[in-house]
Amino acid sequence: MSVAVIDRNDVVLRGRLSAPAEVRTLPSGDTLVSFRLVVRRPEPRARGQSTDTLPCITYDRALQRRITAWQAGDVVEVEGALQRRFWRTASGTASVTEVNCRRGRKVPRSAGPDARTA
Repeated sequence: MSVAVIDRNDVVLRGRLSAPAEVRTLPSGDTLVSFRLVVRRPEPRARGQSTDTLPCITYDRALQRRITAWQAGDVVEVEGALQRRFWRTASGTASVTEVNCRRGRKVPRSAGPDARTA
């Protein structure tokens, strides 16, 4: 009897945009929009909380238009998948782990306590 393995790679983040999004055209001709989200991470053994600044990207043109309208400090929520991208540099191969977003929205300031970050 074999056991089926079902992989799952879903990421949902809500945090503040650290800076305006950057638009780049890759050597392949694809347009990539990248941005960073600052999210709180509860520390169960310590008092208070820590923050993480997480890299996010999207290739989706409709989502790119929305993201480029966001401002630094906006509270946003994104959904996507964690991925690792590789590319060649003069000194070898480089990589980055990031969230490849398929959905995103600006969270209204009146969305309640979960929408606020320190």
